Amino acid sequence: MEDKDLVVCAGLLYLQHRRRHRHRRRMWVHKQHGEFHRLVRELRLDEERFQRYFRLDREQFDSLLSKTGPLLSMQSTNYRRPISPAERLPICLRFLATGDSYRTVAYSYRVGVSTVASVVRQVTRVIWDALVGEFMPTPTTEDWRSIAEGFQRRWAFPNCLGSIDGKHVVIRAPDNSGALFYNYKGTYSVVLLAVVDAEYCFCVVDVGAYGRTSDGGVLANSTFGQKLQDGTLGLPQDGLLPGAEHLGPQPYVFVADEAFPLRCNLLRPFPGRQSGSHRVFNYRLSHARLIVENTFGIHTSQWRMYRGVIGISPLNVDACVKATCVLHNFLQRTTTTNTSTCRPTSCRQ
Repeated sequence: MEDKDLVVCAGLLYLQHRRRHRHRRRMWVHKQHGEFHRLVRELRLDEERFQRYFRLDREQFDSLLSKTGPLLSMQSTNYRRPISPAERLPICLRFLATGDSYRTVAYSYRVGVSTVASVVRQVTRVIWDALVGEFMPTPTTEDWRSIAEGFQRRWAFPNCLGSIDGKHVVIRAPDNSGALFYNYKGTYSVVLLAVVDAEYCFCVVDVGAYGRTSDGGVLANSTFGQKLQDGTLGLPQDGLLPGAEHLGPQPYVFVADEAFPLRCNLLRPFPGRQSGSHRVFNYRLSHARLIVENTFGIHTSQWRMYRGVIGISPLNVDACVKATCVLHNFLQRTTTTNTSTCRPTSCRQ
């Protein structure tokens, strides 16, 4: 055998030896047991503490895991065994429920900061994709009509398709963004524009507008606002008002505050101090409009990331906001004791 062949054989034998004795990392987490192994398993024995920790009860958590788990599974490699969906979901929910920094969550679960960032980035998008079709589908004409019936039945406001408002979600000032995200409150934010039904559920959300943009501007630039302007939302045909049938068919409308423009399908209060019928109208409209403010109050008390400055990139903030909105609907529709008895003035922020 020539010297060249001997060198090749020796090299192959060396590589084979290295492969056999190579150290194999078993997990993408530290070996110490974090909150998942220590606390979360204990919480399953106490329904109340479990709900306070995750903002979901055990049945809701298991249901959410069954819906998102297949999309969260990652393939094991020769080097690492990935974090399971059963642990990825708690990491994300804990971030949304507390607003703690990535570093704090990473320390609690004994994983790296970059791992928490990756988990939150992935899981929030999976939550939206897994739930939106069932818990926040694009409303059809029949859906709009059903929403109007709810407003008439619960809040005595006929032909109402939803309550509209915007909410500033405070973020850390992005690098090189100038004043784009700087709002009138003196903070940096992205805007959540929401349409809410009579049951305190989100019908439509639009997230990501710059904080400097007014509510009217956010509406005009949103997909929902453009479809409202173009008449392509699939709204019901004009209907009669109860007790005022002699006026003939009237358009179905959304209700909003003074920050929004007056349109055929968008009502706002009469400006200034009013008396007589105008004052009554403003009172009735305010009564219906408060539903969206109450919903924001319920939403932010549930997901406390909204209580402080969210120190992640705007794109990831958008994903977190969308995830909490669809989770809000998921909870509203799967919780037996919800806000069905909440009056418009009792939940206001």
